[in-house]
Amino acid sequence: MEQFKGQPRLPKFAVPKRYDIRLKPDLSACKFSGSVAIELNIVADTRFIVLNAAELFVDTTSVSFTHSSNSKVLRPSKVDVVEEDEILVLEFADTLPIGMGLLTIRFQGTLNDKMKGFYASTYNHNGEKKNMAVTQFEPADARRCFPCWDEPACKAMFKITLDVPSKLVALSNMPIIEEKVDGDLKTVSYQESPLMSTYLVAIVVGLFDYVEHLTSYGVKVRVYCQVGKVNQAKFALGVAVRTLELYKDYFEVPYSLPKLDMVAIPDFAFGAMENYGLVTFRETALLYDDQHSAATNKQRVVIVVAHELAHQWFGNLVTMEWWTHLWLNEGFATWVSYLAADNLFPEWKVWTQFLDDYTEGLRLDGLAESHPIEVEINHTREIDEIFDAISYKKGASVIRMLQSYLGAECFQRSLASYIKKFSCSNAKTEDLWAALEEGSDEPVNKLMNSWTRQKGYPVITVEVKDQKLVFKQSQFLASGSHGDGHWIVPITLCCGSYDVYMNFLLESKTGTLDMKEFLSDKSNLASAWVKLNVDQTGFYRVKYDEDLAARLQHAIENKHLSATDRYGILDDSFALCMARQQSLNSLLTLMGAYREELEYTVLFNLINISYKVERIAADATPELLEYFKQFFISLFLHLEDKLGWEPKTGESHLDAMLRGEVLTALAVFGHDLTLKEAIRRFHAFLDDRNTPVLHPDIRKAAYVAVMRKVSTSNRFGYESLLRVYRETDLSQEKTRVLSSLTSSPDPNIILEALNFLLSSEVRPQDAVLGLSVSREGRETAWTWLKDNWEHISKIWGSGYLITRFVNSIVSPFASFEKAEEIEEFFASRTKSKIARNLKQSIERVHINANWVQSVQNEEHLAKALKGLVLGKV
Repeated sequence: MEQFKGQPRLPKFAVPKRYDIRLKPDLSACKFSGSVAIELNIVADTRFIVLNAAELFVDTTSVSFTHSSNSKVLRPSKVDVVEEDEILVLEFADTLPIGMGLLTIRFQGTLNDKMKGFYASTYNHNGEKKNMAVTQFEPADARRCFPCWDEPACKAMFKITLDVPSKLVALSNMPIIEEKVDGDLKTVSYQESPLMSTYLVAIVVGLFDYVEHLTSYGVKVRVYCQVGKVNQAKFALGVAVRTLELYKDYFEVPYSLPKLDMVAIPDFAFGAMENYGLVTFRETALLYDDQHSAATNKQRVVIVVAHELAHQWFGNLVTMEWWTHLWLNEGFATWVSYLAADNLFPEWKVWTQFLDDYTEGLRLDGLAESHPIEVEINHTREIDEIFDAISYKKGASVIRMLQSYLGAECFQRSLASYIKKFSCSNAKTEDLWAALEEGSDEPVNKLMNSWTRQKGYPVITVEVKDQKLVFKQSQFLASGSHGDGHWIVPITLCCGSYDVYMNFLLESKTGTLDMKEFLSDKSNLASAWVKLNVDQTGFYRVKYDEDLAARLQHAIENKHLSATDRYGILDDSFALCMARQQSLNSLLTLMGAYREELEYTVLFNLINISYKVERIAADATPELLEYFKQFFISLFLHLEDKLGWEPKTGESHLDAMLRGEVLTALAVFGHDLTLKEAIRRFHAFLDDRNTPVLHPDIRKAAYVAVMRKVSTSNRFGYESLLRVYRETDLSQEKTRVLSSLTSSPDPNIILEALNFLLSSEVRPQDAVLGLSVSREGRETAWTWLKDNWEHISKIWGSGYLITRFVNSIVSPFASFEKAEEIEEFFASRTKSKIARNLKQSIERVHINANWVQSVQNEEHLAKALKGLVLGKV
């Protein structure tokens, strides 16, 4: 048996074709029993059958293998469960005959509280706490529900039967074909599924209401939610129906199952999960309440629904061969969710908003401890760690870059042929490149391998020499050091106007472009702005020489550039400043050019950059901190006047989202009038939860403002917010409160709020929402993490949420001593699940520490900053 231990994949001598699964969950005892009969094809001589099983009690006396040719029942001479590898090894006395046979196993398991495998989620019905049973099998947890070949390439058909309480709703991937009621129990049988991977099998048993609608081609779509919340399900239902119709046309293949159910689950680790035909969601990602949800909540529902439905084609119909290709699923679904949202709500400008995802990808991939898009997975323990901004956001960004390079029509045609070709089977990254190469006659494989097989990305340095543009590429690292990566870079650029446009592939380390040939008006050479990476479609940063940077700043002030380009210039400048390749002084001067900015996405980034600069300034030059705050307030104050505190009739969705961001920023930077007004409105809201003076779009801002004034001697705001949390049953309201509670500047209040996150009042999935503590609470949060690490490991250690505790609390520090202290603490406590994340977090501390030193050494910073403040406030 030793030969099967420690292996990344199961041996290939048996291939599952069909599963017949019967399960009986006991919701009050949180246990389940079941049986599985698996039709297997034995394809090579072996005395063993090896499959996955984890945390199951297998009834060894029930295990048998019956060969189809002679109906002889074979029983294993030995049954071994290898816990560390999550495998079940069946050894037989003789070599098994080649061909089809039937493997049967009975087993029992626990409905766990870890939000993975087959688990229990709690809800309240008529004041009584009840359990529902839910599955979450991605990446590799179907083995916690039934013994199986738990790998994406092992596609099979699934026939599922459930024995459940007769009053409950029981859902699976396929429609119900028969329901037999016997007193308090009923047996529900489902249609057999088409070929699918185990991680997409799904079961939900609980008390639900639903709304339903048909697509124009007859697919029944339902949204299930807790009883009493059915009105909150209608928005997502409309989005789902329109999205299915859109994807049918885009992929040129109809949705492949007869029904689609979407279910809001109270306890859910991810945002949502694309199970074939039965998509599960956190409540915040599926339900929308006209009265109490904010515009940001509405947008999140659209993006998440569109993402999960994209998977019904890209992931479910065509599935990655192994987890190395996870990015194919996630990067693609992320990209296409924006395509759908843009189609449904063009006024939201979601492709401009996509830059927030793009930037998240750039920020993580600028670390030395990043990883390639295609990453080797040698054990299932390693899979959780790659559900990150590289697989999702960098993945989506390189797909957008490729689509931009090949052209939208060619890209769509090639994609449709890829889906038809690999329908109901598995594919690798190279298969997608081959389809796109065939459809475009472009060297897609060669171009894209440089982006998916190595980590990182380039910074393109551009300068003017003798009327020529000179380009250099080198790997960008946020630490300021240079890596040795080399890319084939699709360069786009405009000069003086968007009509003067060109593109080319920069394949070598350097390149030149004669501007005389490029510009018809030669007089423009000395003054025209030059913008590389037009509309930020390329996954790289740009560093301009001083002259070109000054021209771009002038173009921003004179409103010559698109919102995406204004965003890109700002974000590249911030990244270069953090990497100590540009002074903070020059970044602040550039930020000043955005004083009249009105575009939501550009301002969202400007606000986030301001938060980060304020934290670095507090460590580097505490004596200048008030000047920094005054400068940031001066950037955003005109927007408070423009937007006001209440929605205006006919205002845009983007202005509705912007109002909350601007007011939050002014509160964080301590603008007195904003704080007073927020607190006044909060008091009115406490008296009447339906008051129009605290619209959902500004509640988070008000809660943060309230917490900024809370201290040990003035606890009213904190206790009032806890009351709001306890009295609402809307998940989105609860998350708004949780993400505000740790904004207080008082360390004692921070500690109390962090302890509240660990209480039974907060669902484990939501605890991570309160970990972004105020700058003043940083040290308190670190001590709290150390004191509670054992407890946190026990509750969250088996899933990916544990990484949020590490990243949120460790990354904000900015000293080498602290980095060392963190390393020492985790030296004996590192699990493989947090190893990569911990290294990334410690690297961020080093980057911050170096940045602090660089700011301290910057000459004339104080003078320049005071000039910016005094000249403009």
